[in-house]
Amino acid sequence: MEDVDKKNAKVAIIGSGMIGRNWAMIFAGAGYRVCLYDVEPGQVSRALDATQHTLAGYQEKGLLRGQGSAVEQTERIKGTTNLQECISGAFYVQECVPEDLDLKKKVFGQIDDLMDDDTIVASSSNCLTVSMYAEDFKHRQNMLVAQPVNPPYFLPLVEIVPAPFTWLNVIQKVRSLMEDIGQSPITLKYEARGFALNRIQYACINECWNMYKQGLLSAEDIDRVCTEGLGRRYAFIGPLETMHLNAHGVEDYCQKFAQGAYNVQQETFHPLPVLYDLKTAKNVQEELEKRVPLEKLPARRAWRDNMLAGLAKFKAESEKDDFK
Repeated sequence: MEDVDKKNAKVAIIGSGMIGRNWAMIFAGAGYRVCLYDVEPGQVSRALDATQHTLAGYQEKGLLRGQGSAVEQTERIKGTTNLQECISGAFYVQECVPEDLDLKKKVFGQIDDLMDDDTIVASSSNCLTVSMYAEDFKHRQNMLVAQPVNPPYFLPLVEIVPAPFTWLNVIQKVRSLMEDIGQSPITLKYEARGFALNRIQYACINECWNMYKQGLLSAEDIDRVCTEGLGRRYAFIGPLETMHLNAHGVEDYCQKFAQGAYNVQQETFHPLPVLYDLKTAKNVQEELEKRVPLEKLPARRAWRDNMLAGLAKFKAESEKDDFK
């Protein structure tokens, strides 16, 4: 980010859960001083211990991002239970509290009272837009959403969602900052519930849910459609470029396949939205637990993160020789 001395520049992370810890490690790896805030002293201590352990593990596996060793990056992360201490002197604040409208409004209100006039505040939010809770704040022009994908350390996408009142230069600065720390930002032109990733993800889940309820496929085979098919493709090219490559450009694709795609949707699609009902959820879970029992979920999440880390490493190496 232009005009920022990283050695002295401070980033405040509000909330020390998994997303907050990931942000802390990403910013520390990029050379910034990080202050991690939470309301409970024990939670702050656990979060600092977790980041130290995680960074050391990433270094051992050759997955450490950014500048310096794991020890050096860990030393850049401090913790506090004092919100004013956390925000004081920070040029950027990343809020990471749970997805609750009243809580977001309370926390943003506290930040608004303590922040400098030029501090930028971004929210890690799945669906809640800043205009839902920051409309009346003094520094609202410096507030927006910067939503990561879980786990952010290995999935670099960040959805930047400005409010109608967010200043353009703030949007530009956040996008530049995300690029500087090694993330891959997209910028929505205006606020939209669900942003971009969740809208695509929900559409996919809706069809998976419908196919399962209709008895078309097992849960395992539905997941295999993505892990052995679409997911492998979309790791490198998106749906629109897929159209482009699967014909002689997008126009040719639409001329050849649009009517067939329309016919399929007309016959199979259900009116949206789809409510994920508990009866179907129970049946799906029973199938999934044969492969991944509930007690093994932490181990499976760790496996997932390792696989995503490997993919991130492979993509980073491959993109050095990206298609020109």
